[in-house]
Amino acid sequence: MKLKTSLFALLIPVCGVVQAQKVNIAKAFADAAKQTDVLIKSVDSARKIKPAQVSPRTVENGQFKMVVSRDWTSGFFPAELWYFYQYTKDKKWLELAKKYTEDIKKEQFNKGTHDLGFMVYCPFGNGYRLTGDPAYREVIIQAAKSLSTRFNAKAGVIKSWDHNGDKWKYPVIIDNMMNLELLFEATKLTGDSSFYKIAVSHANTTLKNHFRPDFSSWHVIDYDTLTGNVRNKLTAQGYSNESAWARGQAWGLYGYTLCYRYTKNPAYLKQAEAIAKFILNNPTQNKDLVPYWDYNAPNIPNAPRDASAAAITASAFYELANYSKADKYKELADKILTSLTNSYRAPIGKNYGFILEHSTGHLPAKSEIDVPINYADYYYLEALLRSKGYQYK
Repeated sequence: MKLKTSLFALLIPVCGVVQAQKVNIAKAFADAAKQTDVLIKSVDSARKIKPAQVSPRTVENGQFKMVVSRDWTSGFFPAELWYFYQYTKDKKWLELAKKYTEDIKKEQFNKGTHDLGFMVYCPFGNGYRLTGDPAYREVIIQAAKSLSTRFNAKAGVIKSWDHNGDKWKYPVIIDNMMNLELLFEATKLTGDSSFYKIAVSHANTTLKNHFRPDFSSWHVIDYDTLTGNVRNKLTAQGYSNESAWARGQAWGLYGYTLCYRYTKNPAYLKQAEAIAKFILNNPTQNKDLVPYWDYNAPNIPNAPRDASAAAITASAFYELANYSKADKYKELADKILTSLTNSYRAPIGKNYGFILEHSTGHLPAKSEIDVPINYADYYYLEALLRSKGYQYK
């Protein structure tokens, strides 16, 4: 199939495979719950040794790895517990979600990271949505204020990293699109449009500078804050500066889909659909739609997969199906969900309780290669929920 095949033409044969096979959502959630019971025991055992480490992140070289609350992945574990509560309405999950969400609370004041959407909004946003607890509302608002301090008006974007100043001056990564949800929600909660305006500025500037003609994304764009101009286009986690890092493409897809949810700006919907077309039509994309860690990895087909990129994409496709005139996104999401459920889940009781296997975190750093990762599990559960008709506000 040629790269320039239309999205609509591509969807028909892909989705024909899916229609005969659907995920049993109730069983998938039940199996995931059994795994998460194991994970909770792993967490509690680890915290007896190192109490400051609050969330499980991965298993690497056979070792269970926890992180402190300031780690960018700290919010995914408690957010998963909120999803179990949403699906089951079991107070067991409510109490567990409350307990582990509290561990992340202090990060609302963290101005040293762009990842407050992941860290704070995933647990506290879901917690507030499901309980209406006003204390959660205040945490969300404060986190949005903290994130806003990283915005530079001249460049028009939120700074991602403060480290590696020898490599870049004002780096912005495609992942940062995911943190705009926190800002959009803060405006809904407060009526203060400044959060919304920052989010829109970041989305517009990223749309302008982060994408190639084929709608693949660079990972890192380095800005000059005096002129607002782009200094460099780089990668940190991809194969090369010009390659298409798989999870980065998924972040972009999800990010512009959520931006359309809040703004109804047709440019964002068009961008999400264009990114989807790149993902689906890529000649190295696998039949099961679980990509290699980078679409340009030199050792394909022997390169590691990234189940986390697939889970993020599936969740984004379920939402995109609500907005797009193309009517096959749900079937594509179903196909990915089927692949993940049938071929990428850990055996129950194994992997310290993580749900999915075969994700790749940071291959250039030789870190988290072909392992379970907490954000893969989070977006897998979100995709399961969305497949059941989760509605967006």
